[in-house]
Amino acid sequence: MRSTLPDRPSVRSGWRRLGTAAAATAALLLAGFGTAVQADAASSAATAKATWTATPCATPQHKGELACNSYRVTGGLTAYQKEQAKITGVTPKAADAATPSGYGPTDLQSAYGLTSAAASNGAGETIAIVDAYNDPNAEADLATYRSYYGLSACTTANGCFKKVSQTGSTTSLPASDTGWAEEISLDLDMASAVCPNCSILLVEATSATMANLGTAVNRAVTLGAKYVSNSYGGSESSSDTSYDSSYFNHTGVAITVSAGDSGYGAEYPAASKYVTSVGGTALSKATSTTRGWSETVWKTSSTEGTGSGCSSYDTKPTWQTDTGCTKRTISDVSAVADPATGVSVYDSYGITAGWYTFGGTSASSPIIAGVYALAGTPSTSSYPASFPYAKAGTSALNDVTSGNNGTCSTTYLCTAQSGYDGPTGWGTPEGVSAFTG
Repeated sequence: MRSTLPDRPSVRSGWRRLGTAAAATAALLLAGFGTAVQADAASSAATAKATWTATPCATPQHKGELACNSYRVTGGLTAYQKEQAKITGVTPKAADAATPSGYGPTDLQSAYGLTSAAASNGAGETIAIVDAYNDPNAEADLATYRSYYGLSACTTANGCFKKVSQTGSTTSLPASDTGWAEEISLDLDMASAVCPNCSILLVEATSATMANLGTAVNRAVTLGAKYVSNSYGGSESSSDTSYDSSYFNHTGVAITVSAGDSGYGAEYPAASKYVTSVGGTALSKATSTTRGWSETVWKTSSTEGTGSGCSSYDTKPTWQTDTGCTKRTISDVSAVADPATGVSVYDSYGITAGWYTFGGTSASSPIIAGVYALAGTPSTSSYPASFPYAKAGTSALNDVTSGNNGTCSTTYLCTAQSGYDGPTGWGTPEGVSAFTG
């Protein structure tokens, strides 16, 4: 049922889409190159300039919609590619859409201690992906991603994949949009990478307003999803507490939300007390550590990096006890989001069909949704956002202790430290135990 609540006011020149790597300049640092069936990515020292150009998505059609721009590598070689060239003596092609150039499923499962769980868990679980507009190539692109990485088929025919509108219709879908199609590909691929045995429900909102996206969240829950990933957000407003009760207060459902891509500052719905707000990290290989990986706070520039902050409107959930923010603090946990250590995504709608490297907290949200799914169905009366807090400070989470996403008067809200901090929450997954009730 469509909500009668008013759509959010347009703030910051409209809502922002958090999906792909956002860049203020034409050059970003990119590392990581996928090869063979299991992509491997760059070491912590591997950084090199690559050219990024904006691929604009459709002009927002309604007041209060997310304004979306996507960025992808169109030239240059990553440091990892250069390293491989030294080893093999063969220089790879720049911006070769035929070849993955970011982290793949094996990388992500290894980085977050999920290899065993991903192989054995997830059957019978459904991850819902909530996005706006329609991606007509969603199922086909997902099939290409899964086939390349050796994952089992996930299709409408075998019951693993289903696409519906916010009304639940499988035939009457929203208008198609190239920008949101990239977002959808990113989300579907990350859910698959982390939980390859899970079924996937894609719920497409009519437009990118809070009323429509929130209605899509409710539809996902009505259709039985126990894990719902949301990769969108905007400035807070006094309407947020109403949105909380109308769209996000679902006990027994793990709802993950991207913390934002504009650096320090609270956003909604990441600020909802009912969701798991997911921050972003830069993830790198680290052969000197037992884990084999290292992470820092994602920050590309003063205006590009993971979101975090102290809500102006949402009350603090009972399980959150940090003292520097009297209301809800963002984030709870985190995962890779830095485009410089980005993930491989296959997309074909509106652009040259092929492989692209993506970043943004739109990558980290479906990753964490996948971890919740591997951990198993939450109890019907629980708020899964509370689960990581019960394992705070234990080996169930990788504590991220370096980096910042801006400046703030209360240091831990924007700067990593031992224990809890705003940009990365309690850290990143190390297995699934921090995501069970």
